[in-house]
Amino acid sequence: MSSRTEAVKIAPNDAFNIQTVLWVKHWNEHLFSFAVDRPASLRFRSGEFVMIGLPTEARPLLRAYSIASPSYSDELEFLSIAVPDGPLTSRLRHIIPGDEIYLARKTTGTLVADALTPGKRLFLLATGTGLAPFLSVMRDPDIYERYEQVIIVHSVRHLSDLAFRDVLESRLAGDPLVEEEAAAKFRYLPIVTREPFPRQQRITTLMENGGLFEGIDGEPKLDPATDRVMMCGSMDMIRDCSAILERLGFEEGSNAKPADFVIEKAFVG
Repeated sequence: MSSRTEAVKIAPNDAFNIQTVLWVKHWNEHLFSFAVDRPASLRFRSGEFVMIGLPTEARPLLRAYSIASPSYSDELEFLSIAVPDGPLTSRLRHIIPGDEIYLARKTTGTLVADALTPGKRLFLLATGTGLAPFLSVMRDPDIYERYEQVIIVHSVRHLSDLAFRDVLESRLAGDPLVEEEAAAKFRYLPIVTREPFPRQQRITTLMENGGLFEGIDGEPKLDPATDRVMMCGSMDMIRDCSAILERLGFEEGSNAKPADFVIEKAFVG
């Protein structure tokens, strides 16, 4: 959090857009969301990320951030954790409305519907700030055209880390484009591993003991014939979940070769 009252402006850079911070929300002492105004020229697919950053004496300090806002929004929203001694996030956590940041002119990423083949159930597996791209995906009307069920599984260490819990538990009530579809098709499974909580087991454990399918229609198991999976978060989670999926016959997809599951490897610091 910041005690500053005067916004910081930054010098132009031909390689990047300069965008103004519109708002900042601190979920707890280390987790925060913020949004910047969106350049008129920027287009992105739900689930993609973009490089953002702040100036240094030599060159801009940049990191990849998944876009949490839907692809039709006039704002670009981000979810961040303040990494101890992180070169960028230790500074970014102090931003205030009116500050300016650098924003790359193009987006990219693998957590997009086009990287998956058709299926019936879409599982979005996230740890920590890995929730961010799925906040965009879950508000995309096209996702509800493609899938009969959309399930977000969000694992965190502490209860206060469950960002957007109210929105997710409401099944996106009030969303201007997907409210009705989400009410019928959207499911949310929060996990808290280090505090008392109804669901405390790791995602991998829930995949193997059937807990992942609580309140979800269909067979209580993952099937490459019908299920599709996106993963974002800790490398340990991605590695372990990928191993389980591959044992079950799932194949990793990409923009060039769509398949059964996709992962994201972009992190911030």
